Amino acid sequence: MNWTILQWVLLLASAGKIHSRALRFTVLEEQEAGVKFGSLSTTYSAPYRLLNERYIRVDESSGDLFTKERIDRETLCPSKQDGNCTFSNTAVVSLNYEVVPMIIVVDDINDNAPIFERNVIPLHIPEDASIGTAFPLDDQAQDKDTGDNGTIRYYLEDSGGFFSIRQDGHELELVVQRELDREIQENHLLVLLAVDGGSVPLSVTANLSVTVTDVDDNCPEFDADSPTTAIVPALGVKGTAVAQLKATDKDLGQNAQIAFSFSRQISDRAKALFHMDGHTGLISLAVDAQVDSPEEHTLKVFANSPLCPPAQTQVTVYMQPVTSPEPSVKIKFVAEHKNQVIVLQENEPPTVLALLELEDTSTANGTLSLDKDSMPFSLKPQAGSYLLSTSKPLDFEMCSEYEVTVIISDPHGTRLHRREVIKVLVEDVNDNAPKFEQTRYEKDIRENNEPGVFLLRVQASDADSQQFGKVRYGLSNEGPFRIDEETGVISVVESLDREQQETYVLTILALDGGEPSQEGFATVSVNILDLNDNPPTFPTPHFYFFVSESLPQLAQVGKVTASDSDEGENGRIVDVRILNDEVPFAIDLVQGSLRSTGEVDREKQDRYELLVVAVDGGSPVLSATAKMTIFIEDVNDNQPRVLLPSSNLSCLTISPATRAGSMITKIYAIDEDSGMNSDITYQIIATKPTLHSPFQIDQHSGNITLVQHLRGEDYGMHHLFIVVRDGGKPDPLQSTVWVNLLVNETLEKCHVNAVPDYSPPPLPPPMPVKDCRCESNAWLIFYCGLCLMVISVCVLLAVVVVFMKHRKTKRKVEKKDVWETGNLCELKPLN
Repeated sequence: MNWTILQWVLLLASAGKIHSRALRFTVLEEQEAGVKFGSLSTTYSAPYRLLNERYIRVDESSGDLFTKERIDRETLCPSKQDGNCTFSNTAVVSLNYEVVPMIIVVDDINDNAPIFERNVIPLHIPEDASIGTAFPLDDQAQDKDTGDNGTIRYYLEDSGGFFSIRQDGHELELVVQRELDREIQENHLLVLLAVDGGSVPLSVTANLSVTVTDVDDNCPEFDADSPTTAIVPALGVKGTAVAQLKATDKDLGQNAQIAFSFSRQISDRAKALFHMDGHTGLISLAVDAQVDSPEEHTLKVFANSPLCPPAQTQVTVYMQPVTSPEPSVKIKFVAEHKNQVIVLQENEPPTVLALLELEDTSTANGTLSLDKDSMPFSLKPQAGSYLLSTSKPLDFEMCSEYEVTVIISDPHGTRLHRREVIKVLVEDVNDNAPKFEQTRYEKDIRENNEPGVFLLRVQASDADSQQFGKVRYGLSNEGPFRIDEETGVISVVESLDREQQETYVLTILALDGGEPSQEGFATVSVNILDLNDNPPTFPTPHFYFFVSESLPQLAQVGKVTASDSDEGENGRIVDVRILNDEVPFAIDLVQGSLRSTGEVDREKQDRYELLVVAVDGGSPVLSATAKMTIFIEDVNDNQPRVLLPSSNLSCLTISPATRAGSMITKIYAIDEDSGMNSDITYQIIATKPTLHSPFQIDQHSGNITLVQHLRGEDYGMHHLFIVVRDGGKPDPLQSTVWVNLLVNETLEKCHVNAVPDYSPPPLPPPMPVKDCRCESNAWLIFYCGLCLMVISVCVLLAVVVVFMKHRKTKRKVEKKDVWETGNLCELKPLN
C-alpha cells in the first residue's frame, strides 16, 4: 500500500500537483488516543489519506485529524529542549489526489519535574568569609520540559539565617548572610528546593551540605585543670615528672599546634633544676635533686602559637628536704581485712577493728589521736597501745568507704610528726526493700490499641548494692498486660475494649536480689478511653406497629429507642429520624416514640414500610438502621357504593311469562373498607305500589328473583327501594337505591322520568345473616344425633346386664335385687 502511494506521489510530483506550502497543526503532548487536533476539510475536499499514520490518523470522509497514540515530546525531540518539536507527514486529498505536506508541532506540557544529579551537594566555605560573599553552585537541577515549564526557580530552606540563594540567569550562588564560626558550628545542612514554572509547578529538593573550613582565628588557652602547684619529694631523681601542663587551641591541624616554654624571668636555680618539654608541656627534674631545707620555686610558663600573643600560667614547686626517721604506727588487725583494708558488714554494733602500736625510732616519744573528721570511729589507749573501734553501727547506704586518719604528734601536741590513713570498707547487707518512685501510677490508653503497645515504665530503686540492689519487676495480676522483668516497661499485649472493662488496677511487684529477697509494691490504674467503635443499636431490627386509620395527628404510635454502648458524646444518640420521604410519621426524640404527623387512610395505603436511622455524636459519626412496618387497621369510614344499577332512573321490562324462581336482575355494590366493614348485605325496605311484591332479593348476593308467577294485578311498574348495608360495628353504614321493574307483555324499553316520591320509615335493623348450609343440613344432623343416642343407651344397658349376671353367680342371696334389675331391662322399649 505504501509503495502504491509512493508511486502516486512520484506521479503527482511529476505532474506538478504537490503543494509547496505545508499545513501546520499543533497538538499537546501526552494526549489520549482519539483526540481531535485539526481538520483538512477547511482547505481541501474529500477523500483524505495520510502517507504515515504512526502518531496521527485522518478520517477519510471528514478530514478530521486525531491522535493515534500518546506523543511524548521529550522522547520525540530529545535534542530540541528549547525550540519547537515537530514531525512531518503528507496527506493525499480530493479526487485529484493532491499531495499536501503537513508539519505537526508538539506543544510541551509540564509533565517532568526538575531533577538534581546528586541528592547531596557538598560545599566548603572558610569561616572567615565576609557577609555578602557568594559561592557558585554548579550542581543545578535539570528539567526536560521547555519554556516556562522548564524554567527553574530555587529556594533555600533550613538555613538558620546564615545563607541565602541568589539566581542570576543561569548562574546560581550561595550567599553568606551571617558570620561563620567553625568552632561553634562546623556543618550546615540546608535544603535546596527547585521549582519549575508550570501552571501546576513541580519541584524537587536536594541536601546542600556546607562545611565551614578552619582558619587560624583562636589562640591557646591553659586548661582549668592544669596544675598550679607541685611537690618534689626528697632525693628526687633526674627525669622525674614534676607537673604536666595542659593547654588547647580550638583551631584544627597546624593552626592548633602549641609550643610550651619557660619565661626568661625564672631564677637561674630553677633553670638548672627543671626542664620543659616544648611539645607536651611536661615539667621534669633536669638533675638529681637533694636539698637539706625546703625550697620553693615559681615557674612562669608560656603557651605559644603563631600570630597569637602567648598564654601564660604559673606553677609553684615545693622541694622537700631529707629528714630523719619519725615515729610510725604498727597496725594489728582484729576485724576482717583484705590488703591492709578493714572490711566490716553494715549494721554491726560498735566493734574493735585494730590494735595500733606506736613505733618510736627516735629519742622523742609520740602520741596517737584521730582527726576530728574521723567519725564514727574512736581510739582508746590500752596498755601502751590503742584500740581502734567503731562508735556506732555503720550504714552502707550512707557511706560505703571510710578513711580513718591517725595523727602522730609529740606528747605535748606541739609538733605533728605524720598522718596515717586506715581504710575501712563497709559491706552491704540486704536491709533495704525496693522503693518505687511513686506508689501509685495512673495511665490513660485508648481502646482498640495495637497489641504490644507501650503503656508506661515504672522504676524502683534499692539502696543496697550489687546483687542486693538489683531489682526485678513482676505483675501480680497480669490480664492483658505484661511487664519486662529487667526494664519495668509495661506493655499491653491485647487489644482493649472499654465496653467490656473501663479500668484495670495492676499491682506491680519489685524484688531485689537478696536471699530472701525483699519486696516493694506499687499500683497502676489504667483507664480505657472510649473510641466511637460501637454504632447505635435498636432493641429489634424490625419494628411492627398496628394503628387505626382514625389515628389523630401527633398521636403516639409506639416506642422507638436506640442505645449506644460507648460513653460521652460517642454514646449519645443525637438523632433518630425516618429516611423515607413524605410519610405521615415522625420520631419524637424527647419521648423516644413514633408519632403520626398527618392523616392515614387504609383505603389509600394499608401499610408503610419505613427505614429509621439512629446517629451518635462521636467522631467519626456512626449510625445504624432498622426497618419499621406500620399496618393501618380499618375503620368503617366508607359507606357502600352501588355500581349496578348505575342510576335510580334505570328501568327493566319483565315478561309476564317469566317463570317463578328466575333471577330478574342484580344489585352490585362495593365497600372500600375491609373485613366486616366491607361485608355488604342487601334488603328491600319498601315497594311501590305497596301491594305484596312478587320480587325478592338475596341479602348476600344482591340477586333479585321472581318468587311467584306473575298475575294480572302484577302488571305495571314496580319500584323497589333497596338498602345496601356494610357490616361495620357498632354502627353500620348504608346506601339506598331504587330498582324500577315494568311487568308488560311487550318487551319495549321502559323509561322512568323521576325518582319515586317516597319517604321511607326509619330503616329496620340489619337482617341477621343466615347460613343456608346449616338450614339445609339441619334435619340430617338431627337424625344422626338421635341414632348416636340410641346406640349409646343400648351399649349402656348391655354393660349393666353383664354386670348383674356376674353378681348373681357370686351372691345368690340378692335375688330380689336381680329381679329388679330384670324389670329395669324391660323398660328398653320405651326408647
